Amino acid sequence: MAIETVREHFRKLGIEDRIMEFDVSSATVDLAAQAVGVEGARICKTLSFKDKDSGCILIQTAGDAKIDNRKFKNTFLQKARMLSPDEVLAFTGHAVGGVCAFGIKNTDVRVYCDVSLKRFTTVFPACGSSNSAIELTCDELFRYSQALDWIDVCKLPEAE
Repeated sequence: MAIETVREHFRKLGIEDRIMEFDVSSATVDLAAQAVGVEGARICKTLSFKDKDSGCILIQTAGDAKIDNRKFKNTFLQKARMLSPDEVLAFTGHAVGGVCAFGIKNTDVRVYCDVSLKRFTTVFPACGSSNSAIELTCDELFRYSQALDWIDVCKLPEAE
């Protein structure tokens, strides 16, 4: 199971005991926010895109952020094209609903963190299953996911 791969990743860092597993689904931002007990924006969603060079780009964003196609194209010099669920599983080892940037053995995956996350002291990414999460600071998220850079490719909902 993918969560075991993630658990092993965090075991090497001495923080596997911080993984939370729920009796309910956390497969969407809304469900994860309910399971964790935080606002949806603090859920770290990991989005999977095709990469013309390496095959896969993972972008970790705030739960309320949406990809801005112009920013994406300016950053990666290509259009934003999401991977299919089968491609996500092949590249990351994680099924949609539990995708995260931890414990990925495929070296053809490039990981980035979007600045939309920096509004929060801690965020909650999935841990390889549709009923798990871990609370990490933004610095921990960046380091533990082996992200290459902080990027700005999202837009946030406008204040009402």
